[in-house]
Amino acid sequence: MEYVIVITLCDDKEVALKIIEKLLQKKLIAGSHMEEVMSTYFWKDEIVNSKEYKLKFRTRECLFSEIKATIKELHNYEVPEISMIKIADANEEFFNWISENTKKV
Repeated sequence: MEYVIVITLCDDKEVALKIIEKLLQKKLIAGSHMEEVMSTYFWKDEIVNSKEYKLKFRTRECLFSEIKATIKELHNYEVPEISMIKIADANEEFFNWISENTKKV
């Protein structure tokens, strides 16, 4: 079983909280982290500096496509980042916690 961290960013805290709540309700994630960050990026030929909320979700790789669809459905961005990073290794108790708290596929 592959364990992963899924990342997205939002500029609206209410949207971020809705995404977290929906993913938890659907048991697509075991938990999340939300932190305020300052982002700098190109958007429509301009450099933009903005405050965003970085969301990191602990989950399993087999749930990624459903997570991606749920985020897209709720996100307010035209082009949201929805990326996945594989967890190379961690303690077994952590992996068990993720497995126990996400839906079975």
